[in-house]
Amino acid sequence: MSLQDLTALVVGFTFVLYIGIAFWTRANSTSEFYIAGKHVPPVANGMATAADWMSAASFISMAGLIAFLGYEGSMYLMGWTGGYVLLAMLLAPYLRKFGKFTVPEFIGERYDSDLARFVAALCLIFISFTYVAGQMRGVGIVFSRFLEVQIDVGLAVGMGIVFIYAVLGGMKGITYTQVAQYCVLIFAYTVPAVFISMQLTGNPIPQLALGSTMADGSGHLLLKLDQVLMDLGFNAYTHPFNDSSMINVLAITFALMAGTAGLPHVIVRFFTVPRVADARRSAAWALVFIALLYTVAPAVGGLARLNLITTVNGPDGTGTPYDTMPGWFRTWENSGLIAWFDHNHDGKVQHAAGRAFAGGKPVFDREVRGESGQRLVTNPGPGDVAEGAPFANEIYVDRDIMVLANPEIAGLPDWVIALIAAGGIAAALSTAAGLLLVISVAVSHDILKSTFAKNLSDKQELTAGRVAAAVSIVIAGYLGSNPPAFVAQVVAFAFGLAASSLFPVILLGIFSTRMNKWGAVAGMLTGLIFTMGYIIYFKGVFIAPMAENVPSNWFLGISPEGIGTVGMVLNLCVALTVSHFSAPPPAKIRALVERIRMPEDPDMT
Repeated sequence: MSLQDLTALVVGFTFVLYIGIAFWTRANSTSEFYIAGKHVPPVANGMATAADWMSAASFISMAGLIAFLGYEGSMYLMGWTGGYVLLAMLLAPYLRKFGKFTVPEFIGERYDSDLARFVAALCLIFISFTYVAGQMRGVGIVFSRFLEVQIDVGLAVGMGIVFIYAVLGGMKGITYTQVAQYCVLIFAYTVPAVFISMQLTGNPIPQLALGSTMADGSGHLLLKLDQVLMDLGFNAYTHPFNDSSMINVLAITFALMAGTAGLPHVIVRFFTVPRVADARRSAAWALVFIALLYTVAPAVGGLARLNLITTVNGPDGTGTPYDTMPGWFRTWENSGLIAWFDHNHDGKVQHAAGRAFAGGKPVFDREVRGESGQRLVTNPGPGDVAEGAPFANEIYVDRDIMVLANPEIAGLPDWVIALIAAGGIAAALSTAAGLLLVISVAVSHDILKSTFAKNLSDKQELTAGRVAAAVSIVIAGYLGSNPPAFVAQVVAFAFGLAASSLFPVILLGIFSTRMNKWGAVAGMLTGLIFTMGYIIYFKGVFIAPMAENVPSNWFLGISPEGIGTVGMVLNLCVALTVSHFSAPPPAKIRALVERIRMPEDPDMT
C-alpha cells in the first residue's frame, strides 16, 4: 500500500471515529451545547482540555520553532505551560464557582454591565478568529503534503469535519471527540520521537535524548548540533539571545503566559465539570496530559534540525545533488513549503545560514525550472548570499513542516508517517472546534440573547448558536488559506490579544472589589486596540507588510508576538485609573466578589 493510500486510510478512520462520537453525544439543550451539561468527569475533561489547548501550534509548529531558534524557542515552552498553571491555580476555580456559561457572561455579571459583556464578546471573537487561522493553516499543510491535494481542498475537508461535530454536538460532542483526538495526537507525536531518539542516540526516551551521546560515538548530541550549525554559519543551538533580545524573549514569554490564562476556549472547559473540586482535579489531569507532549518537543526540535542539515548537506557537508535527493524533498517542494534555488549552478542542494530567496521567502515561478530541475527565483537580491558560510544557502524551509517531515527525513516506516499526519490533523481540529464553539456562543448567548434579542427561546438560541458556528467555520477556512505568519506565530498573536484584553479584567474582577464597569470597558478596548494595531502594522495582516518590520523600529525592541505584554500593562493602568476616578461598583457586586473568593466546601456544585 502506498504512503498516500495508507495516510488516507488512517486519517479516514479517525474522521469516522470523530463523527461517530459526535452523533453519539449530540447536544439537545443549550446547557449541553454550551457546557456539556456540567457532567464531564475530571479525567475526561483534563484530556479534552489538553487536546483543546495543544493546538496545531503545539503539535506542528512549536518544535519547528525550537529547531530553528534553539535556546530561544524555550519561550514557547515556558509561556504556554506556565500560563496553563497560572490559569489552573489563579482563575479556573473561581470562574467555575461563579457558575456561568461563558467568559463574557462572567464579565457582564461581575461588572453589572451589558456593555462590558458586549465588549468582552467582541474581544473573544477577535482572539478566537486569530487563533483559528493558525489551526486551519495546520490542517491545510497536513492535507497538502500527505494526501497530495491543494491546501484549499484540505481546508474544505477539515471544515466539513469540524462542522459536523461542532454544530451537531456542541460542547458535549466536542468534549468527547477531543478525548479521542488527544489519544491520537499524543500517540502520533511520541512514537516518531521514540524511533528517531533510538536512531540517533540509542536512547528510547526522547525526553532524555538531548542529554545523550550520539549512537555513532561522535560525541554529545547538543555539542555536535552546535558544531554543525556553526560550521554552516548559523548561531550555536544552545547559545541564548542570538536572534532575539532578552526583553523580547521575556515579553513573548509573559504574553503567552497571561494569554493562556485569558483564553476563553480553555477557560470554558472548567465550566463543564460537576463541582468546583472537579475543576481543580481536571486542571491537574490536564497538566499531566500536556506534559507528555511538551517534554518531548525540545528533543523533536533538536533531532529534526540535525536530521535536516545532515540529510540535505550530505555526509561531507558540501551538499547533495538535486537528482539524488530523497522523495520527501521533492514532495514538500511541490507543496511550496520547501524551495530550492541553485545559486552556484553546481546542481547540489546546500543548506547554510542566510536567505535563499529575496525577502527571506520563496518567491518563484512554478513553471520555470533550471536544467537540473531546480526552481528559479524571479527576483533574487543581494541579501540572498549567506555571509560567513562556506557556500550560499540555497533552500527555504517552512518551519511548520519540521515535525511532519521529520519521520520521512529519518526514513521511518510509512505507518509512522501516516500516524503523524492523523495526529497533526487531530491537534488542529480539536482546538479549531473549541474556538468555533466559543465564537458561536459569544454570538448567540452573549450578543443576541443578552443584548439584541433577549426574548429568544432556548430552542431559538440553540439554532442561532449552530448558525453562528457554521458561519464561523467558513470565515475560519478563509483565514486558514490566507494566514499572516507561521502557525505558532499566528497563535502567539491570539495569546497577545487575550493577554491585553480579557486577562486583566478577569483577574481584577476576581481579586479587586474596587474595579468597576467603566474601568473594565476602557481597559479592554485600550489593550485590544493597541495590541491589534501593533500586530497589523508590523505584520501586514490587512495591509501590505511594512518595510519598517525590523527590530530597530519595534517599541522597546518588542516584536508583535510579545507586544501583548505591553498591551496588558496598558489595560491594567487604564482600568485601574478609570475605576479610581469613577463611582465604585454597587454593594451587591462587591459582596459578589467577596463571595467568589470565600473558601467553601470543595464538593459544592
